[in-house]
Amino acid sequence: MRAAAGLFADQGVSGTSVEQIVEAAGYTRGAFYGNFDGKHELVLALLEERTRHELAEILAMNAGAGTFDEVLGRLRAWHRRRDENLVGWLALRTELWLYALRDPQLLPVLAERERRSREAIARSLEQGFTERGITVPVPVEQLALIVHALDDGLSIQRVLAPTDSGPDSVVDAVELLLASWAALARTTEIPREGPSS
Repeated sequence: MRAAAGLFADQGVSGTSVEQIVEAAGYTRGAFYGNFDGKHELVLALLEERTRHELAEILAMNAGAGTFDEVLGRLRAWHRRRDENLVGWLALRTELWLYALRDPQLLPVLAERERRSREAIARSLEQGFTERGITVPVPVEQLALIVHALDDGLSIQRVLAPTDSGPDSVVDAVELLLASWAALARTTEIPREGPSS
C-alpha cells in the first residue's frame, strides 16, 4: 500500500500498473493478488487506511489537551509536519478523489470518508466553543464543513503559490473564523430593544 500510494501520487491511479506496484514493493504478482482482487480493491483499502490514519491524528490532537488553545497548537504543529510533503500528500489525495469521482459506486465510500473527517472536526470545534462558553448560532456540523473545505482549498493554494502563504495559514484562518463565530454568537445573544416611545 505504501508503494502504491507513492506511485499514485507520482503518476496517477490510472497511470500505475499492478506490475509497477509489486516491483516497487518488492513482491510478486501472486502476493499482490493474494491480498487484493485488483487495483480497484487496493484503492478502496488505501482510502480506508488513510481515513483511519487521519482520524487517529485528529483524535490524538484532542486527547489529553487541557485547553482548545493547546489543540490549536497541536494542529499547527501537524500542519507544519504535513507541509514538508504537502505536494505528495495533496497529489495522492486528489488522485483518490478523482478515481472515486469517476466511479459512481465509489462515491458513497468517498462521501463516508469525508463525513467521518468532518465529524472529528466538529467534535474539536464543539470543545473549543464549550470551553469559551459560546453557543454558536448555527449547527457546529456546518462550521466543521467550512473548516474542512477551507483546509482543502488553502492546501491547494499553498502548493500552487507557496510564497503567498505559509504552513500556518490553515490554523490562522481557523482562529480567525473562531473569533468571528464567537463575535457573531455574542451579537445574536444581545436582546433587541423595541423603538423608544
